[in-house]
Amino acid sequence: MSAAPLDTLIYSFVESLSTEKAYSQNTCRAYLHDLEEFSAFVSEKRLQGEGPKGVAANISAYRVDGLMVREFLGLLHKKNQKATVARKLSAVRSFFRYLVKHGALQENPVDLILTPKQDKTLPVYLPVDDMFRLLDSIAADSLLGLRNRAIFEMLYSCGLRVSEIAGMNISGVDFDAGVVRVFGKGSKERIVPIGQKALEAVRAYQDRLKAETCAKTGKVRPDKDGPLFLNKNYGRLTVRSIARILDKTALACGLATPVSPHALRHSFATHLLDAGADLRVVQELLGHKSLSTTQKYTHVSIDRLMETYDKAHPRK
Repeated sequence: MSAAPLDTLIYSFVESLSTEKAYSQNTCRAYLHDLEEFSAFVSEKRLQGEGPKGVAANISAYRVDGLMVREFLGLLHKKNQKATVARKLSAVRSFFRYLVKHGALQENPVDLILTPKQDKTLPVYLPVDDMFRLLDSIAADSLLGLRNRAIFEMLYSCGLRVSEIAGMNISGVDFDAGVVRVFGKGSKERIVPIGQKALEAVRAYQDRLKAETCAKTGKVRPDKDGPLFLNKNYGRLTVRSIARILDKTALACGLATPVSPHALRHSFATHLLDAGADLRVVQELLGHKSLSTTQKYTHVSIDRLMETYDKAHPRK
């Protein structure tokens, strides 16, 4: 049994997520944040009346038991939604499984603790008319306007995660074949079709970018290497920036539904299923590992079906 400090083990675990499981930087950061919160709780709890505070690094993993984890969950329930509590518990459970697997602990103190049952919520999506209104509202009369139009056309056309489009390079778009090469969660690669309107938007942005870059620097931007979408300083556009741009765009065109980049992904899946697309095909396009993850979109479609039935059927 290892007497290594808890915080040291946490950093080793998070490092393994990056190197062994190829988790994204954002995912690793989320695990680290949740586990540091747990470590701080353990430190404060165990050191009450035992000595000076603020020395969480001296707490060993073997001092954590099931009761301690339950107390941590009780504290979380007072301040967080069920989905957040479930995510944090999952991080703690994975961490202790890692310790048992590598011989740092003999037993996992989280094994007998059940994940709290979560409320089922339907994905937020835009109706087709609102989706078109959002895309058509983006003025394509400037470099940034062309970029924004291309980003959101791609998000909706391909059903991409915002992290996938932010991390995409120019080489990821095959204009001739009409597909994009995407690296999703765990760096898993998938090929996704892209619609003609989205392709035209990307091409228009790239052409304008090359022209302006050449005019300012005298250099022609490489065709294949480097980020697909750039910020105003010619660096890679971030996930957070894309979300902020979408917020402003949705507000400007008067959408009543709160819109996030993920809502465009939800809209993509919902509209395909509404039009009769096969569930397993949509699963492949979205890059979902499990079919059950994709099935939540069928509930949206069924709700629309029932709503239409209730309004249209003459004998209720």
